[in-house]
Amino acid sequence: MMSHFRVLALLLGLGGVAASSADRVYTSLDPNVCRTVEQDTESEFIRQLCPGVARVTLEVSEGDLRTNVRVRTANGRWSDLRLMELVSSGFSSLGPRAEWVVGRGVPLALILRYNASEVSEAPERLTSYLVVSKVTGTGVCVVGVVKPSAQANVRARALAEQAGGRPCLRAP
Repeated sequence: MMSHFRVLALLLGLGGVAASSADRVYTSLDPNVCRTVEQDTESEFIRQLCPGVARVTLEVSEGDLRTNVRVRTANGRWSDLRLMELVSSGFSSLGPRAEWVVGRGVPLALILRYNASEVSEAPERLTSYLVVSKVTGTGVCVVGVVKPSAQANVRARALAEQAGGRPCLRAP
């Protein structure tokens, strides 16, 4: 059995992913796999580039115990997912991997797990959201936030399959 890291390396080495109508590809968000591009130990800020698919890259930044993601598309444009505005402004972190919906080698949607501490009296208690974004030639934006439930993964994947036809979410 091939390790996740080796599968990831093979995918990145190919420069893309051979996909049928809608394949799923997972990439790591592990800080040890991502490349640090900026870090300030005094303010505890870090910015890292994490692998994506087909020349799409994720930039994960954390400061003040809050996490955000920007996505660089194949054409070099950056899109800010604005997770603190659209999901939760509480202390936050990402799950260990990104899930991509890929069609014909091109990423169409992205699912991220966004863990937020929303109860100040119990900061260790996390609410785990699934954030679904569409990926287009002109940019990336959040199209849905799935709240925790027994069917959250199923709902997020269904939303990802329809992401291209959905409008971008706007901050309340």
